[in-house]
Amino acid sequence: MSGSNGLHRVVVVGGGAGGLELATRLGKKLGRRKRAEVTLVDCAWTHMWKPLLHEVAAGTLDVHEDEIEYLAQAHNNGFRFRLGRMSGLDRAAREITIAATVDEDGTELIPGRRLGYDTLVIAVGSVSNDFGVPGVKEHCLFLDTTEQAERFQERLLDTYLRAHGRGGPDRETQLHVAIVGGGATGVELAAQLYAITRALSAYGLHEVVPERDIRITLVEASPRILPALPERLSDATVLELERLGVRVMTGEQVTSVDETGIHTRSGAHVPAGIRVWAAGIRAPAFLAALDGLETNRLDQLVVTETLQTTRDESIFAVGDCAACAWPGHDGNVPPRAQAAHQQASCVARSVIGRVKGEPPRRFVYSDYGSLVSLGKYSTVGSLMGNLLGKVNVEGAIARMFYLSLYKLHQVALFGMPRVAFLTVANVFRRAVHPRIKLH
Repeated sequence: MSGSNGLHRVVVVGGGAGGLELATRLGKKLGRRKRAEVTLVDCAWTHMWKPLLHEVAAGTLDVHEDEIEYLAQAHNNGFRFRLGRMSGLDRAAREITIAATVDEDGTELIPGRRLGYDTLVIAVGSVSNDFGVPGVKEHCLFLDTTEQAERFQERLLDTYLRAHGRGGPDRETQLHVAIVGGGATGVELAAQLYAITRALSAYGLHEVVPERDIRITLVEASPRILPALPERLSDATVLELERLGVRVMTGEQVTSVDETGIHTRSGAHVPAGIRVWAAGIRAPAFLAALDGLETNRLDQLVVTETLQTTRDESIFAVGDCAACAWPGHDGNVPPRAQAAHQQASCVARSVIGRVKGEPPRRFVYSDYGSLVSLGKYSTVGSLMGNLLGKVNVEGAIARMFYLSLYKLHQVALFGMPRVAFLTVANVFRRAVHPRIKLH
């Protein structure tokens, strides 16, 4: 089956790290050469690398300077972009349903429609998992999307400025921040929040609102934070966070959240005016109702070793929304940016081969380790290599590797020459811009 122009139709749903890299590569290899029609579908106009959302939330990164316009990326790389949110699937007709797009007032901008495919790749990422804890949805902020990260930054700055304008906090806990989840997102956000309190003080706001009025608490249900890292690095991170003034509470399972703060099973109460939930992820719920495709308890699409869904070989899934077995390990491939990058590369080769009538490629995950940034204060992690095995790294070396992960993503989208130019331009931009976003 093919489109009206006789070309193989490839539809990629989701413009995250994996989806955008995949659409870009297929656009260059197939779209430009008129060997296939490649379309990317996403509910937003722009892309932001998800591991950087904690910096957007803290205000240390201005999303409007680092985001990528899907339309421009599509124009420059031989694929089409369609704005909309996937809402359904008809496997017999090989069509996806795209919900109507409305503005802030509820006025319909783009009507709902159907989009045909010959090969479909679902790369819709993940959302926060509240585990059914009462009060989380109503009283916590999340960092799943750029909009949520910006909303957090605005809420934090408004709260700080309100306290400054009134001569101090309205209540003792107004400037207390509680972060639930001691994984990479929670730890990195805690460190970044400390950084902005220092920056705000440097801009003179400490005269009315001293740093001691801002308290940051990290709450984790497991015995230690950063379970993906060796225990020694986890312990070192705790020491560094505590040195920065962050209170770390481990072994505390959250049982409820209300407007006053966080409540745990042990009976502890963490008072906080701002509450952030970063305790776990799951795939978007709509995947569980996609025309009979197999999903797991986290609503992830179960895939084979070729990243094809178990019940339809025309449909692939990559990234956080895919449940891909990890041979030799207990569980699936972890939901990391490096996994999405590797899966996108594998599926790109499979789709290019599929157009030629070749069989799909088998996906083999290579774990290159984990890195966690504490902003300018430190970076910790472990690197995996064939020659040295597992190596623990800290400080400047770890920071260098951490930054290189984003550069690899940029290279996949823009190529090395443009990334080199962007890097130089960013150095000059940071020299004239404030350290944090102040509006």
